[in-house]
Amino acid sequence: MKKIIQVYISKGDNYFVADCIDLPVVTQGRTLDELAENLKEAIGLQLEGENLADFDLAEKPSVLASFELEPKAYAAA
Repeated sequence: MKKIIQVYISKGDNYFVADCIDLPVVTQGRTLDELAENLKEAIGLQLEGENLADFDLAEKPSVLASFELEPKAYAAA
């Protein structure tokens, strides 16, 4: 069973978007702090009253987020 819920975070035009890889959860926030709070709430609501084993999750899983960054453009030397 998985001890970690994986989340992919990207930056849209106006919001940060979190998309869970392991659960059917997608949420957004204007800031990373807002996104983190929304994500905790969304995951909690998804798992409320559910058997974690149905999602192949261990009891009290952690959340691991990967964040997509765009590299700075570098001028040719």
